[in-house]
Amino acid sequence: MDMGALPFCHFEKTSKKPLSRTFPKKLASLGDHVRLKRLTLNMTQKEAAGVMGVDEMTIVGWELNDCKPHIYHIPSVIRYLGYVPEDLFPSATTGQKIKRYRMLNGLTRKALANRLHIDDATLRRIETGKGKIFQKTEAKVSRFIDSLG
Repeated sequence: MDMGALPFCHFEKTSKKPLSRTFPKKLASLGDHVRLKRLTLNMTQKEAAGVMGVDEMTIVGWELNDCKPHIYHIPSVIRYLGYVPEDLFPSATTGQKIKRYRMLNGLTRKALANRLHIDDATLRRIETGKGKIFQKTEAKVSRFIDSLG
């Protein structure tokens, strides 16, 4: 007995088109974030490099995670992204807040230490949370963080 097509079995499946394999699978680095943004905007690496003021091969290195952006490039990367990747720039502790401020403003540890009138080794101890910090220095750093808002 030939039943043919079953008339009560009509259904249509729809889904989003999967992302190209060129999109990063996880966002574990600034390079991954840059690649995602660039591909979302349908930009070439050369165009993205022009926006961020770097060489095309610099973008290639970041996206392949062969290298990380230099501290002085981070502000332009963040402007390009339009957001701060919170998992890469945490701010739960005092040390993390200081490091986040320093990196988002493109400052070396020595440059920020000079602004705070402290030694750069002391700033490193604050950022890493390792070692003892004098109370006076801790108070100075706390006032600085409070002034950031």
